[in-house]
Amino acid sequence: MTQVETLVMEPTSFTDIIQVTGTVEALDDATLSAQTDGPVTMLRDLGVRVNAGDPVATVDAEEAEAAVEQARARFELAQDRFERQEPLYRDSIISALEFEQVRSDRNQARAALQQAETRLSNTIVDAPFAGTVEERFVEVGEQVAPGTRLARLVNTRRVKVTAGVPERYANDIQDGTPVQLDFTRYGAGVRTAEVTFVGNTIDPESRTFTVEVTLSNEDRTLKPAMSTNLRVTRAVLDSTLVLPRTAVLRDETGTHVYVVDRSDTTAVARDRPVELGPETGGRLVVEDGLAPGDEVIIVGQNNVSPGAPIDVTDRYDQSSEAGTPYEGSSLPTPPTE
Repeated sequence: MTQVETLVMEPTSFTDIIQVTGTVEALDDATLSAQTDGPVTMLRDLGVRVNAGDPVATVDAEEAEAAVEQARARFELAQDRFERQEPLYRDSIISALEFEQVRSDRNQARAALQQAETRLSNTIVDAPFAGTVEERFVEVGEQVAPGTRLARLVNTRRVKVTAGVPERYANDIQDGTPVQLDFTRYGAGVRTAEVTFVGNTIDPESRTFTVEVTLSNEDRTLKPAMSTNLRVTRAVLDSTLVLPRTAVLRDETGTHVYVVDRSDTTAVARDRPVELGPETGGRLVVEDGLAPGDEVIIVGQNNVSPGAPIDVTDRYDQSSEAGTPYEGSSLPTPPTE
């Protein structure tokens, strides 16, 4: 007589999980470039943290300052002429054409001054956000032109994890969907968060769409380019029948399990075809073929045959914490709300 262990089917809750791999990226990561030409006069050292609006680099401003002074002088002269000619125009002493030329000269001088002031302000490259200087591409004294890369500024106090999810789940994930991220390999534990972005397009090569999860990283333990496993909650099924994957047998006829058929004198194994649903962490949803109260063989099923007598040595229910049905992922159950 074959010894077996069984699980009594009882309705339970099941969290359907999508498992994918993601990559950590800095939420703020920018390469700062020169906006004017000239020699670099200041560039922050590597590792220096700056606040938003602080100067990260400066380009020699002597020529730009001189250009501002010249433009300001021309504008003041043009403005003075405009103010002197305006009452003459009102009194019809000068023609409208002559006054329009004066007005045009004043406006051109003002635009030239604004342009010169902008060029002067462009000699200072400010931080667009608070962050740390991660790379320097030039050194102080080097001649640069507009567009020359100067430094890379990174803020890792908030990061995002980006992952590609198979297209078949495109309608199952929305902003706010619960997710768990496993950083245990880096000593950062398991973190619970929510999806903050869901892509609207499918990558034609990988057949996946992008999801992003934003995380606080004040201790900066998470570094860009780290990889992590994500467990995204696809759905939570209430009052469903769940089996360990190892209890299910597969052959050319489909999927089936062995259930216990008890009589007054003995217990025998009966073959039962089943239809299966989602699987997570070694547990399967049974959509058809079993009913509450059915006793399914979960250990020893490979050694029995239909009608064979069996000896049930251990009998579990869905709430048991011992036995094969509850082996699986080491991650805690993902949140559902």
